[in-house]
Amino acid sequence: MEGGLTHDAIKIGKNLTILCINNSFKKIPAKSIWLSGNPLVSPTTLLMFQLSSISTVSLLINVCFKPLGQSSLVSQIFGGMIFGPSILGHSQDVADTVFPIHSRAIMDVFSGFGIMFFFFEVGVKIDPYLMVCPGRMAAVIGASALIITTGLSIGLAVFLKTSVTMSTSLQNSLILVASSQSLTAFPVISTLLDELKIINTDVGRIALSSSMFSFLIGFSTTSILFSIKQANSHHIYSFLPPFLSVVAFVATNFLILRPKLKKMFTQAVGPKSIDEKTIASIFILVMVSAFISEVIGQHYIFGPLLLGLAVPDGPPLGAAISSKLASLGLAFFYPAYCAVTGLQTNVFDVDLETYYIIGIIIIFTFVVKLIAVILPALCFNLPIKEAVVLALILNARGIVELTFVNLWKDGKQIGNQSFTLVTVSVLVVTAIITPLVRMLYDPTKQCVSEKRSTIHHSNSNLEFRILVCIHNPENIPTIMNILEVTHASEMNPVAVTAMVLIELVGRSTPVLVRTDKHRGETPLLADQVLNSLIQYEARNEGCTTVQSYTSMSQFQTMHDDICRIAIDKRANVLILPFHKKWAISGKIESTSSPIQNLNINVLNKAPCSVGILIDRGILTGFTSVRTSQLKFHVAVLFLSGSDDLEALAYSFRMGKHERVHLTIIRLLVSGDENAKDFKFDNNVIHEYRQANKENDRITYEERVLTDGLCLSSYMSSNLEHYNLILVGKTHQDSPLLHGLGEWNECPELGVMGDMLASPYLKTKASVLVIQQHKLRGKLLGKNMRFLRSKSSSIYPELPTKIICQGAKTDSFYISVDGSRHSY
Repeated sequence: MEGGLTHDAIKIGKNLTILCINNSFKKIPAKSIWLSGNPLVSPTTLLMFQLSSISTVSLLINVCFKPLGQSSLVSQIFGGMIFGPSILGHSQDVADTVFPIHSRAIMDVFSGFGIMFFFFEVGVKIDPYLMVCPGRMAAVIGASALIITTGLSIGLAVFLKTSVTMSTSLQNSLILVASSQSLTAFPVISTLLDELKIINTDVGRIALSSSMFSFLIGFSTTSILFSIKQANSHHIYSFLPPFLSVVAFVATNFLILRPKLKKMFTQAVGPKSIDEKTIASIFILVMVSAFISEVIGQHYIFGPLLLGLAVPDGPPLGAAISSKLASLGLAFFYPAYCAVTGLQTNVFDVDLETYYIIGIIIIFTFVVKLIAVILPALCFNLPIKEAVVLALILNARGIVELTFVNLWKDGKQIGNQSFTLVTVSVLVVTAIITPLVRMLYDPTKQCVSEKRSTIHHSNSNLEFRILVCIHNPENIPTIMNILEVTHASEMNPVAVTAMVLIELVGRSTPVLVRTDKHRGETPLLADQVLNSLIQYEARNEGCTTVQSYTSMSQFQTMHDDICRIAIDKRANVLILPFHKKWAISGKIESTSSPIQNLNINVLNKAPCSVGILIDRGILTGFTSVRTSQLKFHVAVLFLSGSDDLEALAYSFRMGKHERVHLTIIRLLVSGDENAKDFKFDNNVIHEYRQANKENDRITYEERVLTDGLCLSSYMSSNLEHYNLILVGKTHQDSPLLHGLGEWNECPELGVMGDMLASPYLKTKASVLVIQQHKLRGKLLGKNMRFLRSKSSSIYPELPTKIICQGAKTDSFYISVDGSRHSY
């Protein structure tokens, strides 16, 4: 080879090659193409080319496979197989140029470092308490999935060894292959659930907890087996030193290191409070722990995984470590290890005998695990469909199985044929399971309401249920003002449920808990919210009930928790903070795209009406309705449509509060007086005004406008003195809105809501943009119209009428006295 690095490869037999390299660690400068040289002659250049090629090809395959519902693991393994002897590497010229034999050692070392830090990050995100105490259902399912599957699959392997003629290499591999297929690994399940976006669902939570417990049993058993392997004789006492060294290592991590780290970082707040020296020290500990693992006879990933478990999960330390490793680990190290495994697979080396024997074990193990999960799940009253989905998820294969087969291959415990088939089985099983789960399980169905849950349709003599969501302490004052003016009374009490939403960082397991039952365990914000609610309940004793929940989850799936609580509490309205935060100067201080996406997901899937709160409370110093002597001015902008009716219903409820001055501003277009929508809206507004005619704090005004320019001009100059403005999200088609939608920056607010959210609007008022809940499949259309008597919410004895008779609908509405009026 050029540059003084020479090697000789001598092939001995079918699967063994002896490689002799001289001066292998000497640095060789790369030669550019302009000097007629080969840039790949340098080990560094070759490694960069290999990694970039694998990453690029894997990314392209992932783009192609994603529409088919495939996991990224499939593309990563397949990306390695493309360069391996199964496809491109089958050509000797390509193999010698792109992935020559002498480069394998460098790739193995690099991928080894990658997998070491990957398992460390996995350990950091796990709460050891949840591994040990996952709950009865998860423990039974996890233990059943591992113990029954392992016992029966190993039993089959022993039977095949004794009754079927096979090669010695295959005979020695069978039990290990059966063991690898029986694993239920938490890192694999967590990654799959995250990709499927079902980690917050009931099935996702059970799968996570079950895999944690199963992983704990498997991890402990593997450590014991490694210790037994280190015994230098068959005497039982020779097993004790290796075993006791493992016990001492575990005890050091959990009894000394973990309490020390907890004490050191108890006062730190947020990942940014952890300095670079701390992170560097932790990373050094990772390598030290890997070295100690090898010294005491364990695999080098044992120490980093154990160290990760010892590091307190979540903020501040766990979150800081995760933020440093997440992108590098998941985007680079993890794919590199999968690809290196794929590089070593050669489907052309596998003979027919190995195919059918190992194929029998793989299929048998898959079916046994399905049964071992489904039966206990059914015993715990899990629906059959969800039990099948759970069994499919716990059958997933991934990085842990690949790690074990690589370890056994390096230790000459399994042959190349068995290694190839196990790797291919990981690829095939994952490729089958992922789209199957997507097809069988729709997480949005748990958010479907069987009846409309709105403010407009709520019964005035029953409890009014409201769910409020909070991201940070700045949300609390304005939210409490809205709760205060919602007007709780003995005749119409208010049930408030608050959800503190915290992004899941440095943890794998999402958390949804009652704050009052876990005080001291939840973040400080959750306690602040609970204290505010307790004070609110005390001020309105006998008229309100309060509950508070804390949800720690990823923003991509947080809407599942919100909708789940809304369903459980049968909320009439759900209020979310807007994703933009105002500064005291009146300008936008910060914007959060994840919160915006969360709001959009909730709007699309919520089982009740939804309000998005644009909070400008900081501009007025967060004036409290309860303590201020000033009146609280509320305005509702009414154009047309069901969302405006919902805003109108909420505003009249607020108008009953003794400190609230309510102004109903009806926006009209000249010439619409004879339209059916106009007449219907007119009747509804009339009913409200009649029901509240004794309230002199409610005023009604009409504004006749001609176009969008007039509307914009009116809103810019006439809304300065209000504290709160309510408006519907969507409206019936109107000349006032023509052309304004093109300037809409926040579609989740609708046209008028977006205008009211502008920092250039001359007002300090907070804005509540409301979307009325509609049953799926029963939306408004040309030939189907939901006509409601507003009086049904004021006078509950008058039923709500739903007219759906096709194009020739006889439209009418019921007045307070029960008479029928056609229009």
